[in-house]
Amino acid sequence: MSMLTPPGMGGKYRVTGDTYPRMRRPRRRRRIVLAALAAAVALGLAGWGTLQLIDVFGGGDEKKTQAASGRASDCVPVPTPSAAPAPPKPGQIKVNVYNATPRTGLAQGAADELKKRGFAIGEIGNATEEYDKKVAGTAILLGAPASYEGAFRVLATQVRGAQLKADTRETADVDLILGTAFKNLTAKKDADAALAALTRPAPRPSCEPAD
Repeated sequence: MSMLTPPGMGGKYRVTGDTYPRMRRPRRRRRIVLAALAAAVALGLAGWGTLQLIDVFGGGDEKKTQAASGRASDCVPVPTPSAAPAPPKPGQIKVNVYNATPRTGLAQGAADELKKRGFAIGEIGNATEEYDKKVAGTAILLGAPASYEGAFRVLATQVRGAQLKADTRETADVDLILGTAFKNLTAKKDADAALAALTRPAPRPSCEPAD
């Protein structure tokens, strides 16, 4: 038995030789610790880089500027009057109704319905030779150039697909020339909704701070 063997120990615990064994910490545990630290550092760097990219592409500088100026980032719709002048009321529009089709009674029927809807009615009859049996569409609205911003906008709510056309007249009346494709005026509920939309101010975006 060697001098290095403790008393009472033998067999596989027998120590031979003249050098004491070195007690070393297992290398596997050190490698695991180092790998964990490296992974944590890598994840931290990756997360920081991701936040930077989100800030750049998400308009972080713009948000910071808005916050510094004390303004809200979201715009609040604020009603504003329409740029176009207020359209005239139906009672302020005098409509002449002419029939450019071979069908009889068409002008009278349309004129009676327009009168029920509040329009002032002028002449009723057949279209002139210039338009008689030459209007393939629904209708033509004919009037002075100023009618585009007034009477045409209102009367067009009553006749879908009407063609707008100006002539040299100086009066404010408007001609409604019924064409071959005309069947009926726009349904009253739809015409009323379209007419109401003309007088409704459109909202515009505003970045003023909301209360």
